[in-house]
Amino acid sequence: MSKKTIKKLIKNNKSTSSKVFEKLLSQQTKIILEAVDERLTKTDERIVNIEQRLARIDERIAIIDQRIAKAEERFTRKLDDLMTMLDKFLKRLLDAEDEFAAMKVDINRIKKVIREKLKVELL
Repeated sequence: MSKKTIKKLIKNNKSTSSKVFEKLLSQQTKIILEAVDERLTKTDERIVNIEQRLARIDERIAIIDQRIAKAEERFTRKLDDLMTMLDKFLKRLLDAEDEFAAMKVDINRIKKVIREKLKVELL
């Protein structure tokens, strides 16, 4: 209602002005509540949209977590394989060094025997 209409109603109905005010307040309250409801509905829609986006983001994060877990598993497997290979190589190297040391001792004994028996100096 316009201000002019309200003023006319008040002038024409001085005795019922409180009823008019009540009616106007009721209408105004109704309009305000409708506007608030409309805004709340829009806000609810936005919240639902945000929740849907967050759900999609959570799904993507879960997929990424799975990929990371698989990559870590592959990395761990390859690291274990590498460690095993290095352990085997080190064992072979140590075995070769031990064998070389044993052969050196044997050769020194042989040289000693040759030196004592044949009186020949070997280098």
